[in-house]
Amino acid sequence: MYEVEMKLRADHDPLRQRLTAMDADHIGGVTQTDTYYDAPDRDFAETDEAFRVRRETDHPKDGRDLDHTDATAGDKRVLLTYKGPLVDDTSKTREEAETRVAEEAELEAILAGLGYEPAATVHKNRDRYEVGGCRVTLDRVDEVGEFVEVEHHDPVAETEIEGAREAVTDLLVELDLNPGESIQTSYLGLVLAGR
Repeated sequence: MYEVEMKLRADHDPLRQRLTAMDADHIGGVTQTDTYYDAPDRDFAETDEAFRVRRETDHPKDGRDLDHTDATAGDKRVLLTYKGPLVDDTSKTREEAETRVAEEAELEAILAGLGYEPAATVHKNRDRYEVGGCRVTLDRVDEVGEFVEVEHHDPVAETEIEGAREAVTDLLVELDLNPGESIQTSYLGLVLAGR
């Protein structure tokens, strides 16, 4: 299945106002710590792939953001994700496989045993909305700033990519954003470029 999304730099305050005017459903916020791994058998930067472990914590119901070290927060999840190479040059469409992990320490032992080594970590706070069949995520990423991601709500088959991309592009226009300013560089890439 394919994830279809577009990402832009954006000031969050006007976007929140626009989303409210559109009657978007606010579905809450999360704090995420993404650890990306290097593989022993290939260079993910060369193959345009990504392999990560995401530690995700729900924001409290009072809506405040969390520091990534806050241990008093809501529900916590650990997710293992593989992302394939980008399939076009206008969006961040790529094959994605993700699963929830029950035992984080065992996962780390498996990765170490197979020769996977942590390469970099990205910390972010996300505020999520749903509107028009898409998820709109307002991201504040440590070291690189504020962004918006608009993602087709559900992963799609290869034959459905174009329709999903059109829905994402149309929603960006409704949000008074320019799809032509879409950024294909991952947050990991942006963080590494800033170092």
